[in-house]
Amino acid sequence: MILLTTPSARVAECAAAIHGGTSHKVQTAATLQEAIGLLREAEYPVVVLDQCMLDADPDQAEVALQHTGTALVVNVNCAIAGTERIVREVRTALRRRQREVQTARVAAEQELRNDLREPLTALLLQCELALSLPNVAAPTKEKLRSIHELARTLRNRIGAEEPILA
Repeated sequence: MILLTTPSARVAECAAAIHGGTSHKVQTAATLQEAIGLLREAEYPVVVLDQCMLDADPDQAEVALQHTGTALVVNVNCAIAGTERIVREVRTALRRRQREVQTARVAAEQELRNDLREPLTALLLQCELALSLPNVAAPTKEKLRSIHELARTLRNRIGAEEPILA
């Protein structure tokens, strides 16, 4: 859902154009105060703010911007910008957000892999060493094999390399 904040009389027309051009539902706010309330209740990928509102009340605008969270903010002047231009800017913002989310996801996955690789390798090696000990009871060996297999499955899921045994 996209948040469109403008006091413009063309708000319904603009919201319909954004919805038609992006397939995203559009929620509207006529004031910055109303927008702040909506931003507290939900997260939006894109927040469209009318520049005239930002200029008219900079303090309230600052509060609104603090509540946008991870949304990309698109500043437009609804008094002079055509709906086509606004839709184009919103589409561009949505594509940019999609790229940023994908980049963040890849980075988080890589960081998780890196964080898990060393302890997972240590767990696998410890299991293998414990399994190679003499006089280990059969139930204990079975539990160790189970732990070892779970660790191998986890390693395969995160794409870690096979540990090299000396």
